[in-house]
Amino acid sequence: MNAQLASPATDPGFQQTLQDVIAVDAQAVDVEGRYPRRALEALARAGWLGLVSAREVGGMGLGHRAAAEVVRAIAERCGTTAMVVCMHYCGAAVIEAHGPREVREAIARGEHVSTLAFSEVGSRSMFWAPQSSAVAVEDGVALDADKSWITSAGEADSYVWSSRPLAADAPSTIWLVDAKAPGLTVAAPFDGLGLRGNASSPVQARGVRVREADRLGPDGGGFDVMMGIVLPYFNVMNAAVSCGLMEAALRGAAAHAATTSYTHLRQALADMPTVRAQLARARVQADQAWLLVLDTVAALEGGREDAMLRVLEVKAAAGDAALGVTDAAMRVGGGAAFRKEVGVERAFRDARASSVMAPTADALYDFIGKAVCGLPLFG
Repeated sequence: MNAQLASPATDPGFQQTLQDVIAVDAQAVDVEGRYPRRALEALARAGWLGLVSAREVGGMGLGHRAAAEVVRAIAERCGTTAMVVCMHYCGAAVIEAHGPREVREAIARGEHVSTLAFSEVGSRSMFWAPQSSAVAVEDGVALDADKSWITSAGEADSYVWSSRPLAADAPSTIWLVDAKAPGLTVAAPFDGLGLRGNASSPVQARGVRVREADRLGPDGGGFDVMMGIVLPYFNVMNAAVSCGLMEAALRGAAAHAATTSYTHLRQALADMPTVRAQLARARVQADQAWLLVLDTVAALEGGREDAMLRVLEVKAAAGDAALGVTDAAMRVGGGAAFRKEVGVERAFRDARASSVMAPTADALYDFIGKAVCGLPLFG
């Protein structure tokens, strides 16, 4: 694939993967809690797992805009797969900036899937303040941690892992950890309300060995990596996932309203002004959320002064919009919307995740309020 021409909207390989693999597998991924391995393999073959990898290592050399478009399109078919890809792109962006060339090349070839390992039992959703340790030992560095949630736990090839620094007076340091390293233990399989195939599980580390060379950035430089690389990618893509889920819910609700009738009135649901008003308000919310995603991307691309404010806003706004839009879609569908074949309830369940996924909506609103009041975000 020519990286200069790559666009998810026009690339035949990507569109075929959406139609023939992701959409086809979506129900089984949800019902069975199945990790979307087949989708990842198809995306790898089409070149899209290397989206954020530099062209010099064989990747597409693309950024936030393309990543948002990709995960939004995937989320319209399968929220689980979209979140797995979102977390892979976040990890890959850190590795691209600070990781070894051989891993960067493997990601570009679609042969290496990564993910983030930030959230911990001790610091909960305050992912920027890890409590886990990194201690220098004779053969390198030993990591000990109780990670509360890692997407693709036991499925990814590597974890972009946070710990307290070895020696620096700073909040954190980032490491590249082989997911098969001795001393890692993945808890029971994920069995949740939504995003059911994303393999999010607690992971325990006891004396996991890494090398100094596996450090991603300087000792104590984790906060800068989190804020400068991870947060923009994660918040933009998480918002894009919410936008894709809204599209799925709206499509299902509108189709149901157009094809379901009150026989005695000789009217479809869509003939009722109240139903149309519900769908209209939901459409406006979904469009506003996507426009905020696009403006956030433009702010990042242009280095605007309000870029970080937009990054904070976009996940919270899109996540809350998805709660409202998917709720409206359920109300339009009525009792029928509880049935899986209507195509609404899965998006409704998947959309619940964003507001409680770190950084949570409540934490983001606090940061936004601090920014509005001219207060420091941290401290």
